[in-house]
Amino acid sequence: MLRSDRWLTQSRRIWLWIAIGLALRLLFLWFPRPSDDDTTDYLALGHNLLHYGTYGQGTPGDLAPTLFRLPGYPIVLGLFESAFAHIWPTTWQTALLVTQAITDILSGLLLASFARRYLNPRAGEIALALAMLCPFTAAFAGIALTESFSVFALSLGIYATGRALAENETNRIWSLLLAGVASAFAMLLRPDGVLQFIALAAGLLWYTTRRAALRRAISTSLIYATVALAPIALWTFRNWQTFHVFQPLAPRHLNDPGERFNKGFYDWLRTWSTEFVTTANVFWNVGSESIDMDDIPARAFDSPAQQQRTQALINEYNQTHSISADLDNRFELLAQERIHNHPVQCLVVVPILRVFDMLLRPRTLEFDLEVDWWAWNRHPGQTVAAIALGLINLAYVLAAIWGFLRRRVPLAWMLGGYLVMRCLLLSTMENPEPRYTIQMFPIFIVAAAAAFAGNRLPVVRQSTSGTYLYAS
Repeated sequence: MLRSDRWLTQSRRIWLWIAIGLALRLLFLWFPRPSDDDTTDYLALGHNLLHYGTYGQGTPGDLAPTLFRLPGYPIVLGLFESAFAHIWPTTWQTALLVTQAITDILSGLLLASFARRYLNPRAGEIALALAMLCPFTAAFAGIALTESFSVFALSLGIYATGRALAENETNRIWSLLLAGVASAFAMLLRPDGVLQFIALAAGLLWYTTRRAALRRAISTSLIYATVALAPIALWTFRNWQTFHVFQPLAPRHLNDPGERFNKGFYDWLRTWSTEFVTTANVFWNVGSESIDMDDIPARAFDSPAQQQRTQALINEYNQTHSISADLDNRFELLAQERIHNHPVQCLVVVPILRVFDMLLRPRTLEFDLEVDWWAWNRHPGQTVAAIALGLINLAYVLAAIWGFLRRRVPLAWMLGGYLVMRCLLLSTMENPEPRYTIQMFPIFIVAAAAAFAGNRLPVVRQSTSGTYLYAS
């Protein structure tokens, strides 16, 4: 049996990589990180739940239950506030960020152990190095958002699922339970955590069916699914009791039942929005600031007449900084007109470009760089930094693609399936942000390690204890 979990004590280089990774994350914590309005919302929800018993928004005397966010990260923030705010009233979030940094280190160790188990020791060290040196996951360790814990949940899920497929009967149960916990955590953090649940469930069913009876495959998947869905069932029950709606996750547009959202405006955005700069200069302005027509590119118009209509709609919005139901309906008519005139462009080309932008654009947000990073005359230093980060990001993506093309990636259908589902989901978003692809990096790291690790283990290997290794 390959003892992939004892390797930490066998190489000084492993500890050196861990030290480098920890230093990088502490460096990000040392410098001020960009704040996010979402953090305030998460904290308010967690605080109200823990202190007043209501998962909702408002003042203590007038709390209204909400579906606004999933409860995972709000509870984490609320617990850290309760534990540390009385010690460090203004800096208690530092304890949370340090925990996120340690969690990100653990994510790298889990991925390295998975790569070592299914590939070879060299792959394990490469995966660890790539995880420790990754500036993108490291940067989010210093920001109070869900990304670090989401990366950890996926890393833990990959590791535990790999163990479940490789262990004997007794250890397999514990690994399945751990995989279920990882997916439950992912779904409690973010709605897109359901993609992890689906990918791992399909992987367990598929790879177990290939090497064992269908009955065993079904029982394996049921154990995993029961654990993963139990917390979501409680959340769904709460939502049914409170709002009388079936809502197992969070609404896509974060609206409570009966609340109107700007569907027409969002549909119109999806016909042309492909860049993060649109999110920053148009989407985020809605409800608070004016929208500049110069920030809307030419691809948003099919004709001069349509450009004039769009200008009129934007001017009407700018008068009040709000989108009325009537104005929203007119945006919807404009969206449907554009889709009718150019269905391939609006429904195929634009979504593909949107995903490419999220995957490959320099990640300016987490590094507090200007969104127009290419404007050399305004901020040459930031332009150089953005280009460097973009090249690093491109290297991770290309190395991962090379690993899949060389057919070296272990459990490739499961890991690749997750990437495909995530890209399909991201293609439907009206507000492209590169941070929505950060959950793909655990798989990028494993695939890149597979690309450069040399020969892998046999597809199936059996030990005297009955252990099986599924490498593809």
